[in-house]
Amino acid sequence: MSLKIILIMLALSGVGGIVLGYVLRVLIGLAQRSSVEIDTKHKLLQAKEQAAKILKDAEFRSAVVETERLAPLEEREEKMSLREERVATREEFLDSRQRDLDEKESDLRLREQEAIRAKNAAEKLTAERTKELAKVAHLSEEEARKELFAEIERANEEAILLRIQKLTANGRERLEEKARDMLTSVIHRLGNAVNTEVLSLSITLPSEEMKGKIIGKEGRNIKAFERATGVDVIIDDIPDRISLSSFDPLRRAVAKIALEKLIEDGRIQPAKIEEMVEKTRAEVDELITQKGEEAAYEVGVVGLDPKLITLLGRLHFRTSFGQNTLQHSVEMAHIAGMLATELGADAGVARTAALLHDIGKAVDHEVQGTHVEIGRRILEKFGVDRQVIVAMQSHHEEYPYESPEAIIVQVADAISAGRPGARRDTVDRYLERLGDLERLAATFEGVEKVYAIAAGREIRIFVNPGKVSDITMHTLARSIAKRIQEELKYPGEIKVNIIRENRVVEFAR
Repeated sequence: MSLKIILIMLALSGVGGIVLGYVLRVLIGLAQRSSVEIDTKHKLLQAKEQAAKILKDAEFRSAVVETERLAPLEEREEKMSLREERVATREEFLDSRQRDLDEKESDLRLREQEAIRAKNAAEKLTAERTKELAKVAHLSEEEARKELFAEIERANEEAILLRIQKLTANGRERLEEKARDMLTSVIHRLGNAVNTEVLSLSITLPSEEMKGKIIGKEGRNIKAFERATGVDVIIDDIPDRISLSSFDPLRRAVAKIALEKLIEDGRIQPAKIEEMVEKTRAEVDELITQKGEEAAYEVGVVGLDPKLITLLGRLHFRTSFGQNTLQHSVEMAHIAGMLATELGADAGVARTAALLHDIGKAVDHEVQGTHVEIGRRILEKFGVDRQVIVAMQSHHEEYPYESPEAIIVQVADAISAGRPGARRDTVDRYLERLGDLERLAATFEGVEKVYAIAAGREIRIFVNPGKVSDITMHTLARSIAKRIQEELKYPGEIKVNIIRENRVVEFAR
């Protein structure tokens, strides 16, 4: 009995515990749900507040953007409004101006018509008067016009002549003044110093004993040197100095360089002298080419044939009335270029023609003809531009002036040659006489070399021993002396010195 009660009590206790646990669980669940709902409501409230804030911020920014967007439009609208007002004002002004112009045009049209009517009336009246005068004078209209003009000319002949003379004089004065200004400007722009060539060179010796070496035993060294170079070696009383004299600048240059090298070498003997002179001639040939290139480069003339450059360089050893021919040509090229630029001519053609105008003088002792004609043939041979040849051939008025550049070259030649101190007439005549003396002696058969020395008072002639014998030497000397007397003019007397030398050379191998 009691056991059943106990079991029933236990069962009731278990059921009560289950019910109590369920109730507690329900209460706890309710509590938790209430807490979650509160959190959810709180978060929802925060989200709404944040959304409202974002929306408010967005609305503010949208208002700012809209304001910024509308501001330029408003400003543009204001500008457009102002521009429209200006355009309207301008249109009103233009309309007013157009009305004024239309009125003036109408007025001018009326005046033009009146002028045409007046002109026609005047012409009609003049024609009627002319006819009446022609009837009265028994002259035609053309005859009356001629008579009227003749009467006017007779009445005003003196005034017309005076006016023409005044205009001519004024025009000539203006042209001459402009020409003087132009030439003065050119000459001032080219203020080169003028150096007149001399006929002798001095060489300083390291010691007085060197004079003895140069003279050699019984004078054989100095004779060999004079024979090889064609110059006079003058040994005077001036200490440590000798002079080389010759009318040919090329010979003087070769002799000077060769003697300086011999002095430096110290071995002075006939064989060495001949060897050194030949070597120096080769070096001078290189110097000639260098001088030609320098001259062409200085004046800006390019594209010349190398052989033409060499011929140009040879002018460095030529003189004209004591003036260095190459220096004269370079100076002419500068002057011609400046004149051509001032006058609007071809400066390149003028410079080239001026530089090459005396090219014939490089070989005029070898070729027959004037240096102008020789120069023309040389330039044609080397294919120089025809305009250059036409410009250079007239500088001595042997050919007519065919182009403005030809006149410019002739003027440049006159300016360069006519500058004070540029030339010495007596020197040129002296050099010409010595050149004629050498050329005359060289025409005889068997003559190999001819040198005029001692200021033209002696001529040394080297003959070919195979063509001229010892006996015929005397006949040759008399023939040369006779031709000199007949064909040349000279002061004093000239000594004809003929040298015949046999040389035999053999090699032992």
